[in-house]
Amino acid sequence: MSTNSPISLEKTRSTGAVSVHLITSKKDLDGIAEVAELKKKIAERVGDGELVFSVPSAKGLTIIAKIKKETETSYRFQAARELGAKLKKVLNAEKAEKASFVSLSAKPEDTLAVIEGIVLANYQFLIYKTGDRNKPNTLGSLGVKANGVSEADLKELYDVAVGTFAARDYVNEPVITLSATEWSKRITKLGKDTGFKTTVLDKKKIEALRMGGLLGVNKGSVEPPTFNILEWKPKNAKNKKPIVLVGKGVVYDTGGYNIKTVQMAQMKSDMGGGAAVSGAFAAIAANKLPVYVIGLIPATDNRIDGKAIVADDVLTMMSGTKVEVLNTDAEGRLILADALHYAKQYDPELVIDLATLTGAAARVTGHFGISACSDKTDLKGLKESGEKVYERIMEFPMWREYHDAIKSDVADIKNIGGAAGGNITSATFLHHFTDYPWIHLDIAGPSFMNADFDYRVKGGTGVGVRLLYDFIKNSVA
Repeated sequence: MSTNSPISLEKTRSTGAVSVHLITSKKDLDGIAEVAELKKKIAERVGDGELVFSVPSAKGLTIIAKIKKETETSYRFQAARELGAKLKKVLNAEKAEKASFVSLSAKPEDTLAVIEGIVLANYQFLIYKTGDRNKPNTLGSLGVKANGVSEADLKELYDVAVGTFAARDYVNEPVITLSATEWSKRITKLGKDTGFKTTVLDKKKIEALRMGGLLGVNKGSVEPPTFNILEWKPKNAKNKKPIVLVGKGVVYDTGGYNIKTVQMAQMKSDMGGGAAVSGAFAAIAANKLPVYVIGLIPATDNRIDGKAIVADDVLTMMSGTKVEVLNTDAEGRLILADALHYAKQYDPELVIDLATLTGAAARVTGHFGISACSDKTDLKGLKESGEKVYERIMEFPMWREYHDAIKSDVADIKNIGGAAGGNITSATFLHHFTDYPWIHLDIAGPSFMNADFDYRVKGGTGVGVRLLYDFIKNSVA
């Protein structure tokens, strides 16, 4: 974190974020001498040929590194981030509280990717650990000496990382402490800390808007739903029509009466789309991007009681569309339908929705990428950002047969299609509620990790934050 960063670690519930700053004095590197034993240890852990040497000093641990070469830019950046994740393990294994990083790379973007890997990999969610079990990573400060890297670069990197951490925190938080109402309070606080505006619609206002999808999913819950409206509209915004980001916010998903037959241990992560939207807003506002952006996050849990909806029920969406509910576990598209219709009032330049929507998407992409559909909107810029931040996008078609698959015998449409193309029929359902340029991103695959995966640590990954930030930054460049 640079000294002028507006985001404090106290604003998140995570620990382990590394403050980063430029090395501006030779004194910062005083006392450095190569130590063969540690050099060997680093080479064994990280890989020979990736590091020139690593040495301890009174000030902590100093790494002097070169970047592994790759032919494609996206893979070169990813190799650099993975190197950073490996370095993070070494630094913490050596219990270094401070470290210095000297890059021999001529390209500042390569150096920044290594630093990003260190910072992202150092994340931990320890709020519920006590006593001896609470063992945070020791690394807290990283000095950087590199060609072409500025303090502003490091500030931006850190603020985007903390936006990612906020998204990870929301996903990792159990529903017992993160109801829809509590989440709205935390989003509001995040907005106050970073600069974006938050308006929260309570259940009465949601009822007044006749958001039948959100209210229907919420019927089985003792906790009321919320509808969160995030706004970042600086005076120097270069776009008159906003980019609207819509995020699914199911804080816990039992599947409803179509109760899940798989393990439900990860169902607190079903609000990963909404988490990504709020984290992206934090990064956008903290770095004061000159772009007008609106965020919409419908939030509820999907529970079971005597009032919960069941298969064969028909819901009336905010748009007036009648939806036959054939599966109560296909609830995310129901709440997103109301949000997508609500977005029409902004006459948006573009709408992007993000959701942990289908197991079908996860089976197609695994945790290596994101499933995408659109109304023929060009995904070129978003895909380029995906390659850059390594949150890659796989685009699928929405042929007319998929539209036929969601036709209902008793209502206008139904909330599931057939067995084929579940990630596509869910997108086709959402498309019904749009009349503007629109892109759907299903992040079910990469949103949650069961084990550490380079800098994407176990638990919530915050996928989507860095993708949206880079795309929106470049859209007004």
